[in-house]
Parts: sequence; C-alpha cells; structure tokens
Amino acid sequence: MVDKQATSKAGYVAVVGRPNVGKSTLINTLLEQKVAAVSPKPQTTRRRQLGIYTKPDLQIVFVDTPGIHKPQHKLGDFMNIEALDSISDADVVLWLLTVDEPLTTEDKLIAEKLSAIRRLPPVLMLLTKVDLVDTAALETFKKAALELFPAKDMLEISTFQNKGLADLIERLRTMLPEGEPFFDADTVTDYYERDIAAELIRESAMYYLRDEVPHCLAVRIDEYKERSENKAFIEATFFVERDSQKGIVIGKGGEMLKKIGTRARQEIESMSSREIFLSLRVKVDKNWRNSPDALRMLGYEKSKES
Repeated sequence: MVDKQATSKAGYVAVVGRPNVGKSTLINTLLEQKVAAVSPKPQTTRRRQLGIYTKPDLQIVFVDTPGIHKPQHKLGDFMNIEALDSISDADVVLWLLTVDEPLTTEDKLIAEKLSAIRRLPPVLMLLTKVDLVDTAALETFKKAALELFPAKDMLEISTFQNKGLADLIERLRTMLPEGEPFFDADTVTDYYERDIAAELIRESAMYYLRDEVPHCLAVRIDEYKERSENKAFIEATFFVERDSQKGIVIGKGGEMLKKIGTRARQEIESMSSREIFLSLRVKVDKNWRNSPDALRMLGYEKSKES
C-alpha cells in the first residue's frame, strides 16, 4: 500500500501526439515495464490506458492515448474522442513531438484541437529524439513548434538514450497538484491481464504484417482461463475486413499465424510470469471499423458515463 501521508503530489497526465510518435514507448520506459503495446505501425494504441508511476511522495497517472488524426471511419472517430476526452480530464497535457522530422498536418491538427479547449490544462511540450539532430536543427524546430502552439513549458528528451527522463519526472512533479495517490503502489495499469494480452497479440501481428493489414485488424479474447498458478490458456480471434487479409494473416500453410502466435505467447509470458498456451484463429467481418455492433463487440465504444 502507498503511504498516503507521504505522497505530496498526485495527478493525471494525458500523453498526446500524432500516431506513432512514441507515447506508449515513453510510458513503458518510465514505468520500467511493458504495459502498453508498441509497434512501428501508426495507430497501435486504440484506447486510452493508464500507466501508473508511483514513488513515496509522488504518483503520476500517465494516460496513454490514441494518436490524434483525421479519421476515415468510426473507429478513427472513437480513437480521437478517447484522446480528446483524456485531455479534458487531465491535470497536465504532455504533448510529444519528434524533432527529427518537420511538423506534420497531424501536429497542426493537435494544435487546433488544444486551442479549442476552453479549460485547457497546462501543456508541457516534450521534444523527443533530440539525439538525432544537431543544435541548429533543434533550435529551428523549437521555434516552429512554439509558433504552432505557444506552450509555456518545453522539455527535451531521448527515450533511446534515457536522456532527460529524470528531468521530465521532476518537471511533472512541479506541475501536479498536492494530493493523495489514486492507486496502490503495486498497481501499474488499469488494464486487466486479458486486456494486455489482447494488445500484445495485436502488437505481434502488426510486427510481422504488411502495411495494408494492421489497421484492419482487431483482436478479441474469447477465453482466458488459469489452469494453475503458473499456467493459463488463452483463445483469441483476429478480425479482418476481407478474405485476402485473412489469407495474409494465416500465411502459407499457417506459417504467419504461427509466427504471430509464438511472439505473442512470449510477450504474454513475460508480462504475466506464467506459462501460456495460446490458440489463435482468424475471421472476416467486412467493414467492421464502420460497424457500431462490431465496434461495441470489440470494446471500441464510449461508456454512457463518458
């Protein structure tokens, strides 16, 4: 249990940015364990997830959010709503920008969305990948970023080199309100094991599959049964939108599905510290990203309380 008398600062930090900017990687690095799925493909994160950083006098509840983008289907609408709702509920907004490439149209969209929020929490603009540019390029980027959005706070980090991460924690400490912790010290996320397992299975698929498949892919956990203290059985279904995509996921002779399953099983075993028996299958649900019933079945639906 956290000593509530010892904890002087506690609050929620919404981690926002365009797709594939490194939000989940940052949170996993700060927590020193993997709670969020990560892949090289954009839009890996589809629902907000909490990553809870706790020290004796500090609790930072990081809210990992989907990348804000121009949606092309109902799933994209859901993802943007997830991200924007997280901003409104946060004590601090942590906006990630990568300095190794120019500002994008999605970065400009985020600036517009932030500017439109009437009661916007303090925004800390976090410049990442600073190890990849020289001083002159960094200063040019800073100027362009502040012209895009006049943030009062800006910090530079390199997740790859672990540069600036301690400074980030201390900066957030100064920005968060005084208060008691929201979660016990041993709680690192609000996701259950079966939720994390679903994300790790989808992450493994995105690791291997070609660009045309990952965005059309969803995972449903059909069964998550503990067989003993050290063993569990998981049965999951991939959903795709076309028969051709089903063939790609399965692969010749089932080889691709086997590769995905092997990687996913290893990731889940690392997360759960138990032996996992994993069974995967693939189904076609045409246009599921625009189907309210399919989105509801897969958990991509706002609660009535939201």
